[in-house]
This record gives sequence, C-alpha cells and structure tokens, in this order.
Amino acid sequence: MIVKLKWAEGADHSLPLPKYETTGAAGADLCANFADHGGVTLAPNARALIPTGLCMAIAQGYEVQIRPRSGLALKHGISMVNAPGTIDSDYRGPVGVILINLGDANFEVTHGMRVAQMVVAPVIQAEFTLVETLDETRRGASGFGSTGT
Repeated sequence: MIVKLKWAEGADHSLPLPKYETTGAAGADLCANFADHGGVTLAPNARALIPTGLCMAIAQGYEVQIRPRSGLALKHGISMVNAPGTIDSDYRGPVGVILINLGDANFEVTHGMRVAQMVVAPVIQAEFTLVETLDETRRGASGFGSTGT
C-alpha cells in the first residue's frame, strides 16, 4: 500500500515523514509541523488544531485513521476530540490533528513533537435501504449497559 504525501504550503520539510517505530506497529507517527517552528500551549480542557504539514492521496477503498498516542494520553491526558479522525480517500488538503488536554496541567505541543498516529484501513461503503421492520434478535432494542458490566 502506498500513501502519496506532499508537503503543505509553509511546512517544514526537514521533519520526518510518518513512520512506523517498530516492525509490528499498526500506526505511523505524525509530527506537529508549525510553519513558524513554534508551538501551542494546551490548558486543561482546551483543544487546538495541530498542523502536520502534510497532504496525502489515499487509494480509493481506503481511509487513514488518525488516533491518539497512548504515551501522551497516559502521561499527560492528551487525546483527540474526534478519535479516531478520518482522512477520506478524496481529501487532498492539509492534515491536522485536533488535540485536547484532559489532564490537570498545561501541556506544550512543540514543533516536531510526535502528536498522533495514522492507521491505513480498508473502507466498505454500504447501500442503505429503508424497510418497514427489522429482523428480531435476542438483544432486541436493549441499549446502553443492557449486557451488564
């Protein structure tokens, strides 16, 4: 699978492209790429769009899922508002990551910091059909918490 990458306007071309840190990794790390080489401070409960400096072309039938990094989540409470984020195969604009600080201290997002990971995944588009009734199941319409803890 090849994902074509292009630097966004104003991006720092010296930062690394997404890469897998181990041979068994499912996600490739994405870095913050601030045009001014600066950063942003996330106060507790604050969120910000963090630029990656990348645009991409994904093959039709696939998506790129943007996910939080577990180390940032555990150590600092940093996550993503829309986890996982989806980059559709027909999107060609700059990729950004919407980070949120769920911790209790300010967190500095710096230029070049690994802020998220991307996973390439297949997509199946469904055909939607309106019907009068649905087939019965044992669970039925029982929802939130109905299967126990």
